[in-house]
Amino acid sequence: MCDQISDAILDELLKQDKHSRVAVETAVTVGLVAVMGEITTKGYVEFQKVIRNVIKEIGYNKPEYLFDYRGSGVIASITEQSPDIAQGVNTSAEHEQGAGDQGIMFGYACRETPELMPLPIMLAHKLAQRLAEVRKNSTIAYLRPDGKTQVTIEYVDHKPVRVHTVVIAAQHDPDVPNEKIKSDILEHVIKPVCGQWFDGKTIVHINGTGKFVLGGPAADTGVTGRKIIIDTYGGRGHHGGGAFSGKDPSKVDRSGAYMARYVAKNIVAAGIADECEVQISFVIGVAKPLSVFVDTRGTEKIPTEKIEKLIAENFSFKPADMIKKLDLLRPIYRKTAAYGHFGREDPDFTWEKTDMADKLRKEAGL
Repeated sequence: MCDQISDAILDELLKQDKHSRVAVETAVTVGLVAVMGEITTKGYVEFQKVIRNVIKEIGYNKPEYLFDYRGSGVIASITEQSPDIAQGVNTSAEHEQGAGDQGIMFGYACRETPELMPLPIMLAHKLAQRLAEVRKNSTIAYLRPDGKTQVTIEYVDHKPVRVHTVVIAAQHDPDVPNEKIKSDILEHVIKPVCGQWFDGKTIVHINGTGKFVLGGPAADTGVTGRKIIIDTYGGRGHHGGGAFSGKDPSKVDRSGAYMARYVAKNIVAAGIADECEVQISFVIGVAKPLSVFVDTRGTEKIPTEKIEKLIAENFSFKPADMIKKLDLLRPIYRKTAAYGHFGREDPDFTWEKTDMADKLRKEAGL
């Protein structure tokens, strides 16, 4: 929820001024939403309207949840972007757009799924999406908005063979028998999503404590950026530690991670490697990255040095070039904030395109 609120604010500002500088954090707790951060823009955002709309659309619409879009308080504390940062990020005749911060970013791809993502995180995201669907379309009408998923996959010789364990926590109305909840979620959520990977030996844990009535901000305070691993590769690839949501693409935490995924995915799609991780590092105010490192974990079809050369010749990791290549100055970010930033079949997710694969394949001589 915090990620979606932060990105909804970003989207609203990008609609009005695509060069908005936004770094927004959101915190939620029982009966309260607090938004804070730095914004420099020609646009204007009605925080109350945007925030309450997100909460409503997620499904917190009843007072008994102890957090809802009507009754919860909303406070905002916003200042302008630091001029010390701005002078390193803004473009001028004398200065190329530099990175918005120092740090390292990673992108990853592998052949386990059609989306070129690890199977565990793809199933976990699809389970979460399905859990929301059956709540909103009343297939399981007693469900409430809070929910989490986790999937353990059994591998043999580094290849997935079956779902070992599925864990789901699903908030629900009072007085619903636990056995009914388990039966409904197994039938309408787990089996349709896991499909062939689910078998008679798969272990299922649904609401492990036996009860999940009180949920959302009333049970757990939340803050933007607390779910960076499920946002990406589920722990399969590395992570530099920087969150995405609430940040405009001048922040390389976001644009750099998107570009690294784009490059890694195209390397795998080209058949150059079965697995690829790209790491890039930046220093604030400087356009050219400090380093670009490629790890194919022994799956490369050509020497790693040649892969690095192909990447250097075909991709630029300068902030302005990444933003232009992936067309990132668009209000597309709220929908990235649930069900993962990667592995999504959506034309707005330009970093998921494999439009460079054919070119890379030919240049690799494959």
